Amino acid sequence: MKYYIVGAGCGDPGLITVKGMDLLKQADVLIYAGSLVNPELVAQSPASLKLDSWGMKLEEITSVIAENVRAGKFVVRLHSGDPAIYGSIVEQIAPLEEDGIHAEIIPGVSSMFGAAAALQTEYTLRGVSESVIVTRSAGQTLDSDQLAELSAHGTTMVIFLSTGHIDSVMQKLRRPSDTPVAVVYHASWPDQKIVRGTIATIAEKVHEEGIERSALIIVGDVVEGIKAAYTNSHLYG
Repeated sequence: MKYYIVGAGCGDPGLITVKGMDLLKQADVLIYAGSLVNPELVAQSPASLKLDSWGMKLEEITSVIAENVRAGKFVVRLHSGDPAIYGSIVEQIAPLEEDGIHAEIIPGVSSMFGAAAALQTEYTLRGVSESVIVTRSAGQTLDSDQLAELSAHGTTMVIFLSTGHIDSVMQKLRRPSDTPVAVVYHASWPDQKIVRGTIATIAEKVHEEGIERSALIIVGDVVEGIKAAYTNSHLYG
């Protein structure tokens, strides 16, 4: 007995994988991640049962999956971006696995990669940053964070789920106040928006744009792309 967890990509419906789209078009039951998944993808599924998981309890989601898998239905759980990044998939997999119902996971294009594409940069830009830290700030669902300690490494930071309290995020960072920062809203969607600034200025700019969610915060000199003080890689030497 099996169901599929599919990464839908970060917005543009063309960013779902070929395998993900094939599975989507076979689905009898589709459980999708609300407004985070492009409705064009949901519309392309012939599933007779389509459920928006927004507001559903974990037990409700796993119950629907289990019931339909046992009934011989082809079940797809469609996540935004890539399910490995803040997808909360293990807690969905665990109770179903205990019942002998197994998940096959299909990766997707994370919003962090959609944001890098929008900025026309790379997170591991030679001579600028060789590492990437992926994290989030404390909030309603997280009691504490390590933003201060992690930022002290001076490497690229991609901060999820934190735009709503960007002021406190910037205050925690142990980096020079003129460190470049970009906030990318709805990466790869038609209404994509990029706000650029520094640790000192980005919060005010984000407030002016009215961005509170569905955005990533990218910190570091890689934000400047071709303007950064990078060096050519040996690959092109």
